[in-house]
Amino acid sequence: MGICHCKCREERGGPGDCPGSTGEVSGGQDVVVRTMVSSPVQRPNWRRGEGKKLNSPQVIEKLILDSLKAIRSLVENDQEPPEELFKLHNIADQDDGWIQIVNSMVQVVPVEEPLGPAVITLLLDDCPLPNKETVLRLARHFDLSRKNRVLRGKDPRRQRNVCIVLGVLAEKLSGPSSVAILTRGTLDFLIGNLEEDIDPIVTLFSLIALEKFAQTSENKITIKQELAKAGDPLLRLEPRITSEDLIEAQVGFCAQWCLDNLFLIEGRKYSYEQVDIEGINAMLNTRDVSEYLKISPDGLEARCDAYSFESVRCTFPVVEGSWFYEATLLSPGVMQIGWATKHSKFLNHEGYGIGDDEHSLAYDGCRELLWHNAKSTPVPDSQWSDGDTVGCLLQIATPSVPITKVTFYLNGRVVASTQINFKTTSNEFYAGASFMSFQQCRFNFGSRSFLHPPKNTEFSCFNDHASLAEIDRVVYPRHLLLEALRNMSIKEDSCTICFDQKANVTLEPCGHNGFCKTCTLQLTECPMCRATIFRFTTEST
Repeated sequence: MGICHCKCREERGGPGDCPGSTGEVSGGQDVVVRTMVSSPVQRPNWRRGEGKKLNSPQVIEKLILDSLKAIRSLVENDQEPPEELFKLHNIADQDDGWIQIVNSMVQVVPVEEPLGPAVITLLLDDCPLPNKETVLRLARHFDLSRKNRVLRGKDPRRQRNVCIVLGVLAEKLSGPSSVAILTRGTLDFLIGNLEEDIDPIVTLFSLIALEKFAQTSENKITIKQELAKAGDPLLRLEPRITSEDLIEAQVGFCAQWCLDNLFLIEGRKYSYEQVDIEGINAMLNTRDVSEYLKISPDGLEARCDAYSFESVRCTFPVVEGSWFYEATLLSPGVMQIGWATKHSKFLNHEGYGIGDDEHSLAYDGCRELLWHNAKSTPVPDSQWSDGDTVGCLLQIATPSVPITKVTFYLNGRVVASTQINFKTTSNEFYAGASFMSFQQCRFNFGSRSFLHPPKNTEFSCFNDHASLAEIDRVVYPRHLLLEALRNMSIKEDSCTICFDQKANVTLEPCGHNGFCKTCTLQLTECPMCRATIFRFTTEST
């Protein structure tokens, strides 16, 4: 948190290679918000007395809605940040103004807006950090308790947005401050939202808020005790993971993840011990994923609830031929789904993912854009919705057809097709995707029938050609992975980053070593001296 995710830095610049690109724009998690906030544009000079007028709830609510529209449409790096955002930051400089802005966001950000939860998160993250007393004032203003619950069929806007705000504050004010704001009323409100008769969108963001509060160990203990007193509602929520209702399915996914990783219940088996992975030969690679992405026990579903741009690649590389996979969206927000080589870097805290370097290409149906080398091409009439299925077809170059072709489908309809030369010495391509906050989708690499296979095109699927060792087919909870890492013996010649492969690389020009080739390909600077890496040499074995 607090790290600029803007990708318009000069050292990252350079012309894009995406054919037909109409502008040099940057992509990624919250680059638009970060660009606006960190831009050197001068703040407007207001007339005396104008600040007082701006503090009326109606004006603040309009500023928030106008900013939401601007964030959706603003992608050009050279566009001036909207004046509305500067005004909101000016108001938030004062404690009373910060409370007014938060309260207005809670009231007006619509449930149906795909970018709504992420925008609340990003605006709060960029506002001045409030002190504990200000946050407690806000909590008292919310007046949270079980009586604030929203039953199914009622408008869940306010309660959902309150849960998002609580989650952001829980992470932003970690430690004693996080403990202080988890008041009895707040805890009763969040756990009360896990009951059967509550609107599922409120239940979903209550789960996420509880997860954020549990990052502080004292809170984790308290929450676990209260969940037990409430009859362990997560156990009742977990079966929703198979629901045809997409919000309910997200609730089940998050409940299962919490049961496996945070709020363990004695006698309950871990999900990886119960899941059926028979016939799954290709999945999301738990060893080739950024740090905060959640992956399902069968390795085919991914979700991001972090405030960063999380990415993952598939386990199976392809080197020749025509290949296809599908991704079904459980949420309609910003994701970049496509193809990448091993050289593509996951820089989650800087907002870089699939499609944001010269080694990858991705389709983003929320903003209707095609991404390559952090430059975008508009894709008209291609906006996706939750429940849609994205198809990705890769036709690798051959001697007779020397250009690689990538085609993207939305529910079987071609929305983008481009020929492209990836800048790479590797001839291995991977399916890959990146996720903005609160986004989730399920992948099909061929272990089940495709919903919308390409017509009149021959292709192969990963599952028919891949194989996985038994150890690579298991998606362990994070705390088990950390425990195994603590207990494992490390060879003296192991890579100092992954402690897995042999360290056989020397960086140039600094001369530092102790890294494997796989990890080195993910680096732009030496981890020891921060010198720029121009090349590296590999020791022959």
